[in-house]
Amino acid sequence: MFYIGFSIFIGYLVGSVPFGLVFTRMAGLGDIRKIGSGNIGATNVLRTGRKDLAFLTLIFDIGKAALVALFCQFIFNDHSMGMLAGFFAVIGHNYPVWLHFKGGKGVASTLGLMLAMTPTVGILTAVSWLLTAITFHYSSLAALTALALSPIFALFFATPMTAFLYLLLAVLSFWRHRANIKRILSGEESKIKLGKKTK
Repeated sequence: MFYIGFSIFIGYLVGSVPFGLVFTRMAGLGDIRKIGSGNIGATNVLRTGRKDLAFLTLIFDIGKAALVALFCQFIFNDHSMGMLAGFFAVIGHNYPVWLHFKGGKGVASTLGLMLAMTPTVGILTAVSWLLTAITFHYSSLAALTALALSPIFALFFATPMTAFLYLLLAVLSFWRHRANIKRILSGEESKIKLGKKTK
């Protein structure tokens, strides 16, 4: 029980760190929650025009879930504890205690968990995101497509329990993206242009 409790606690605590907000405030850009979509993730940070900050946010959001998962797997010598810590890092990113439980959408952190614990699934999920983004130019659609495919990838390259956890994270992501889904259906969702300034 201590292993489980510690993994949940440290995973949630690390995942709650809002790097997008931290980096934009350190750069003197104010509160990222008052810009664009109001999200604290890399896509919204990119809307400030600072690609460097968006890249840092992406790396740190991926890294926080990956590192806490690897840490718990190492100290407890238990893959399931790593999965649990990474899972709750995503929960922490989405519902951070520091921001009154109003956080991001957890896509980068979910990818970090996958890359750390199930590298093949993580790579396939990342490639799915990239191909969808290149084809349709919607970051949200790319995220939803990639995360929807991740449980299927996990069935082939991981375990049924891992696939179930990734399914839960995919459902959570769809819930967090519900406003984006409405905008996609109505044709009002902002597009991204890879390698260029956002619209």
